[in-house]
Amino acid sequence: MNQAIQFPDREEWDDAAKVVRFPVMVNGMLAECVISDALLYRRYGHNAQPISLFQNNRWDIEEEFEALIAQGHGVDSVYSLP
Repeated sequence: MNQAIQFPDREEWDDAAKVVRFPVMVNGMLAECVISDALLYRRYGHNAQPISLFQNNRWDIEEEFEALIAQGHGVDSVYSLP
């Protein structure tokens, strides 16, 4: 794990946008990560709510975001998976 990238456990469901939002600290600066319900359902099935799917698969998702952040892929301090 990259110590310059940390994920606090403060995820939230954004019903209007249909995404799970969660914060990330990158070199001490706060940014945001976003993952859609469609991607969560496609990867992990429809057997739970998106926030639960995220929580149950947090480590894998955070690992993907860590790679995305390390590559510098983000817009206005927001990172999202394609």
